[in-house]
Amino acid sequence: MKVNYEEGDDEEQKQQNILWSDAERQHPWYDAPPRLKVTTKNGLRHMNIELTMGIPPEGVYDFFINPNSIFYNMGRGQQLLGKKSRKVLKKDGPREIAKLEKTLPWNFLWWSGSLPVTLIVDGKYKKEKMMFMKVFEGNWKVEPLYVDQERLCKNMLPNSREEYRKCSGGQGKIASKVIMNQYFKPSSLLNLPPLSWCISGITVKTTKTILQIIQNKCAVHRELPFSAYYKGGGV
Repeated sequence: MKVNYEEGDDEEQKQQNILWSDAERQHPWYDAPPRLKVTTKNGLRHMNIELTMGIPPEGVYDFFINPNSIFYNMGRGQQLLGKKSRKVLKKDGPREIAKLEKTLPWNFLWWSGSLPVTLIVDGKYKKEKMMFMKVFEGNWKVEPLYVDQERLCKNMLPNSREEYRKCSGGQGKIASKVIMNQYFKPSSLLNLPPLSWCISGITVKTTKTILQIIQNKCAVHRELPFSAYYKGGGV
């Protein structure tokens, strides 16, 4: 597994990889399952989601927007999100606005199928085309968590990565807090019980599963022997 970083961040990211890898062997990091709250107003459903991930924010962004990311249900080997195509609409340095076409499988009782999904992604995401959905959009933000600040920074509360690097002597691990808001509304004919309940349930379950899979991928990433990789020139 390889995470793509912005130019200039290589040394800091190498150090973070080594710190996480070494710590994982002694005291494995635990990411609690995503906390999810769903509210409904005028047929529009709002999912507020918070979760932590044991890698720095740039690694989390990579898992979210990497064009090669394909998610699997690890229990059954079923593909959750399949990549069809990706087109960059606008690029400003490392920042991109991209059009993603993916497939989303679904299962209900004895039936199953695959829905084509087209999203415009730029820190926010918005449906361009999605079967059964009138509204499907949202946003996310990723905040750094200075997980070793109490142990290494004593009474200082760092306000930036630079302050954290100084007070921890470069030995402080950085995790991430992810906050997501997703809004969705089934098409008019489907936005009535019991179909609306089924669509809502499938959407909530799939979103939570995808986020847990990203957390699992983060755990696999932390277990990689980065010290040996870097010394041997393997990464």
